[in-house]
Order: sequence, then structure tokens, then C-alpha cells
Amino acid sequence: MRRALDLARRAQEEGEVPVGAVVVHEGKVVGEGWNHPISSADATSHAEIEAIRSACRTLGNYRIPGSTLYVTLEPCVMCSGAIQHARIGRVVFGAHDPKTGGCGSVVNLFAEPRLNHHATVVPGVLADESVAMLRSFFAGRR
Repeated sequence: MRRALDLARRAQEEGEVPVGAVVVHEGKVVGEGWNHPISSADATSHAEIEAIRSACRTLGNYRIPGSTLYVTLEPCVMCSGAIQHARIGRVVFGAHDPKTGGCGSVVNLFAEPRLNHHATVVPGVLADESVAMLRSFFAGRR
């Protein structure tokens, strides 16, 4: 999670919402990403999507079961869907997202019984640091 916070700082330095993500598989970092939808002009360039893409390339497979995704902010519905399609087994996040959270704050795709993959979700890890970074970023925007 500390590496995800470092990546969130990178996003912030680039003027993006400070969110960072890391995928770990068999104890090794196999993918990393940070938010950059503004600079890439790509609405899907969320930290989680970038980290999943990187991990899939590293492992040579579009499915990465047994992996853990660490992310500083609760994944949105789009990212939660990508997590499900990649068959990631565990999601660890810092700050809850009361506006777009897809892991329980608004909806919980991982608790939806009609879907065929359910990751374990561990919320609130290093939440204070994640929240502080987000608050600082948005305070600077106002």
C-alpha cells in the first residue's frame, strides 16, 4: 500500500486526482498504475485499470487469479468490473469513496450474487494517509 501511495503522489504531481494502485502476484509486484485520465484524454485511465493492464502484460494473461490489488481509493464500478474480469482475488483499499465507490460505499459489485466472481475486499488500509492526500488535492482546486 505504501507503493500505491507513492504512485498517488505521482498522479498529484501531474495534476491528476491522487490515486495509485499496485498488483501483487505470488509476493511480487507485477503491475503499477496511477490516475491520468486528464493527461491521456482517456476516461478509463484510472490507477486500477493501468495497474491491471500492466500486470496482465507482465504475466501474459488477461486473467490474474490469486493476485491482490492495492489501491489508495475505493475502486469505482468501472474498475470493480475490470477487477472481476481479471479474476483478481483480493482488493485492499485506503479511502472509501462515498460518491462513486463500487466496493460498498455506493454499490458493492463483489457482493452481487448474480455475478460470477467475488474478490475479498479489505477496506481502510492506510486510509488516513489516502484521505489526507485527496483532501489536500481538492482543497487546492477550490
